[in-house]
Amino acid sequence: MNTFLEFEQPIEELYLQQQELIRKQEENGTDFSSEIKSLESKINEQRKEIYKNLSAWQKVQVSRHPERPHALSYMEALSGGEFTELHGDRYFSDDKAIVGGFGIIDGQSVMMIGHQKGANTKMRQYRNFGMARPEGYRKAMRLMRLAEKFNKPIVTLIDTPGAYPGVGAEERGQSQAIAKNLMDMAMLKVPIICVVIGEGASGGALGIGLGDKTYMLEHAWYSVISPENCSAILWRTWDFKEQAAESLKLTAKDMLKNKLIDGIIKEPIGGAHAFPLKAFEKVKKAVIQDIESFKKVSSEKMIDARIKKYGAMGVYQTM
Repeated sequence: MNTFLEFEQPIEELYLQQQELIRKQEENGTDFSSEIKSLESKINEQRKEIYKNLSAWQKVQVSRHPERPHALSYMEALSGGEFTELHGDRYFSDDKAIVGGFGIIDGQSVMMIGHQKGANTKMRQYRNFGMARPEGYRKAMRLMRLAEKFNKPIVTLIDTPGAYPGVGAEERGQSQAIAKNLMDMAMLKVPIICVVIGEGASGGALGIGLGDKTYMLEHAWYSVISPENCSAILWRTWDFKEQAAESLKLTAKDMLKNKLIDGIIKEPIGGAHAFPLKAFEKVKKAVIQDIESFKKVSSEKMIDARIKKYGAMGVYQTM
């Protein structure tokens, strides 16, 4: 299955031509291999042309692509299938929007935690579209404490349109759960590496997003609010979402420029959804490098640097 975004229409036209030739070749036995190869080359050239200069709103669209890999796919790929999911917050229930467990990455045992959206309509409903409730953040912290107990590094994979805003979630302490995660993550004695793999919206993302190193995939976004909701508040309509996306400075380049993240992980041309295996490898490489570098750092120095890092963020004046 191939889903094309609106701005990918030139790629779609070439792809459909290629598929038609493949179909005719299989049905009639006529050799169209040179034409198919030529179209493949044109598709790659068109991808390069389109993806070299995406707008902020187009990047938001790519981050939400229905075929973009989610947290569990990364966990399985990074660990080569050696991943064991752990469940429940030991207080209320097992939130399906946040997943986590131990995995082995190149011989190193790692705690991996992330938002899981789901690959189809049924699974998205099951995962609540990646919008975690308080029990999700409490599960995440339980797993982080478990990692600390066994002195294992933590990798978080962020991909959420925001924390779930329902009445039940507020009754069970949504803001308190996120705030406690921020406080506790600041003091954890093991390395925390955070990667925004898709959407990074508001406190829903921050609830597992405070780390020693924070990366964004090239076409991910990270912001206090989504472009649509920003447009709805400022203009009372979603019609200005593209303008809002530009103004929010939510792209990976903007975040790096403002020193809010530590690096950008380049995506394969065409996005992580087009070539997921290449995206997995790039994330794995970044994670392994940091895990190795933190082995030489004491927990005291690491916590001190973590607190100084977040204390230096933002611009403010003392009156």
